[in-house]
Amino acid sequence: MSIEPPSPITAFERPVEQVAFHRTELSLILSLYGRMVAAGEWRDYGISHLKDVAVFSVFRRTAEIPLYRIEKRPKLRNRQGMYAVVGTGGQVLRRGHDLKAVLRVLERKLIRAVD
Repeated sequence: MSIEPPSPITAFERPVEQVAFHRTELSLILSLYGRMVAAGEWRDYGISHLKDVAVFSVFRRTAEIPLYRIEKRPKLRNRQGMYAVVGTGGQVLRRGHDLKAVLRVLERKLIRAVD
Protein backbone atom coordinates (compact mmCIF):
# COMPACT_ATOMS: atom_id res chain seq x y z
CA MET A 1 0.00 0.00 0.00
CA SER A 2 1.55 3.25 -1.09
CA ILE A 3 0.40 6.73 -0.25
CA GLU A 4 0.71 9.33 -2.96
CA PRO A 5 1.41 12.92 -1.97
CA PRO A 6 -1.17 15.48 -3.09
CA SER A 7 -0.48 16.97 -6.47
CA PRO A 8 0.58 20.63 -6.48
CA ILE A 9 -1.95 23.18 -7.68
CA THR A 10 -1.19 24.26 -11.19
CA ALA A 11 -1.77 27.74 -12.59
CA PHE A 12 -5.00 26.57 -14.22
CA GLU A 13 -6.51 25.20 -11.00
CA ARG A 14 -7.74 27.92 -8.69
CA PRO A 15 -9.39 27.43 -5.36
CA VAL A 16 -13.12 28.08 -5.40
CA GLU A 17 -13.71 31.76 -4.79
CA GLN A 18 -16.54 32.92 -2.59
CA VAL A 19 -18.47 36.15 -2.41
CA ALA A 20 -18.13 37.78 0.99
CA PHE A 21 -19.21 40.96 2.71
CA HIS A 22 -16.51 43.61 3.17
CA ARG A 23 -15.83 45.04 6.62
CA THR A 24 -17.63 48.31 5.82
CA GLU A 25 -20.67 46.43 4.52
CA LEU A 26 -20.80 44.26 7.65
CA SER A 27 -20.48 47.38 9.79
CA LEU A 28 -23.64 48.86 8.22
CA ILE A 29 -25.54 45.59 8.51
CA LEU A 30 -24.51 44.87 12.11
CA SER A 31 -25.34 48.44 13.14
CA LEU A 32 -28.90 47.95 11.88
CA TYR A 33 -29.00 44.49 13.45
CA GLY A 34 -27.99 45.89 16.85
CA ARG A 35 -30.73 48.53 16.74
CA MET A 36 -33.34 45.94 15.77
CA VAL A 37 -32.22 43.60 18.59
CA ALA A 38 -32.46 46.50 21.06
CA ALA A 39 -36.00 47.16 19.80
CA GLY A 40 -36.89 43.49 20.34
CA GLU A 41 -37.61 42.78 16.67
CA TRP A 42 -34.74 40.45 15.79
CA ARG A 43 -32.95 37.82 17.84
CA ASP A 44 -30.56 35.82 15.67
CA TYR A 45 -28.66 35.97 12.40
CA GLY A 46 -26.68 33.77 10.04
CA ILE A 47 -24.09 34.56 7.39
CA SER A 48 -23.48 32.46 4.27
CA HIS A 49 -20.67 33.01 1.79
CA LEU A 50 -21.34 31.09 -1.40
CA LYS A 51 -19.83 31.05 -4.89
CA ASP A 52 -22.09 33.72 -6.40
CA VAL A 53 -23.87 35.30 -3.42
CA ALA A 54 -23.22 36.38 0.17
CA VAL A 55 -26.28 36.29 2.43
CA PHE A 56 -26.95 37.83 5.86
CA SER A 57 -30.13 36.17 7.19
CA VAL A 58 -32.14 37.68 10.05
CA PHE A 59 -34.34 35.56 12.34
CA ARG A 60 -36.96 36.40 14.94
CA ARG A 61 -36.26 33.05 16.61
CA THR A 62 -33.46 30.60 15.94
CA ALA A 63 -35.61 27.74 14.65
CA GLU A 64 -37.56 29.75 12.09
CA ILE A 65 -37.11 30.65 8.47
CA PRO A 66 -35.38 34.02 8.02
CA LEU A 67 -37.51 37.16 8.26
CA TYR A 68 -35.21 38.97 5.85
CA ARG A 69 -32.17 38.16 3.75
CA ILE A 70 -29.66 40.83 2.84
CA GLU A 71 -27.94 39.58 -0.31
CA LYS A 72 -24.84 40.68 -2.19
CA ARG A 73 -24.62 39.48 -5.79
CA PRO A 74 -21.63 41.06 -7.57
CA LYS A 75 -22.78 39.76 -10.97
CA LEU A 76 -25.74 42.19 -10.81
CA ARG A 77 -23.43 45.17 -10.15
CA ASN A 78 -23.92 46.69 -13.60
CA ARG A 79 -27.63 45.91 -13.89
CA GLN A 80 -30.06 46.30 -11.00
CA GLY A 81 -27.50 46.68 -8.23
CA MET A 82 -25.67 44.03 -6.28
CA TYR A 83 -27.49 44.53 -2.95
CA ALA A 84 -31.00 43.31 -2.21
CA VAL A 85 -33.30 42.85 0.77
CA VAL A 86 -35.51 39.80 0.34
CA GLY A 87 -38.59 39.12 2.50
CA THR A 88 -39.90 35.88 3.96
CA GLY A 89 -41.87 34.86 0.88
CA GLY A 90 -38.96 35.48 -1.46
CA GLN A 91 -40.18 38.88 -2.65
CA VAL A 92 -37.48 41.47 -3.25
CA LEU A 93 -38.30 44.43 -1.01
CA ARG A 94 -35.54 46.66 -2.33
CA ARG A 95 -32.59 46.37 -4.69
CA GLY A 96 -29.84 48.85 -5.49
CA HIS A 97 -26.22 49.84 -5.85
CA ASP A 98 -25.85 51.47 -2.41
CA LEU A 99 -26.15 49.20 0.64
CA LYS A 100 -27.11 52.04 2.98
CA ALA A 101 -30.01 53.05 0.71
CA VAL A 102 -31.16 49.43 0.38
CA LEU A 103 -31.17 48.93 4.17
CA ARG A 104 -33.50 51.91 4.65
CA VAL A 105 -36.44 49.64 3.85
CA LEU A 106 -35.69 47.78 7.10
CA GLU A 107 -34.98 50.91 9.15
CA ARG A 108 -38.55 52.07 8.61
CA LYS A 109 -39.60 49.21 10.88
CA LEU A 110 -37.90 51.04 13.79
CA ILE A 111 -39.99 54.17 13.37
CA ARG A 112 -43.16 53.87 15.41
CA ALA A 113 -45.81 56.34 16.54
CA VAL A 114 -45.61 57.27 20.22
CA ASP A 115 -48.88 57.13 22.14
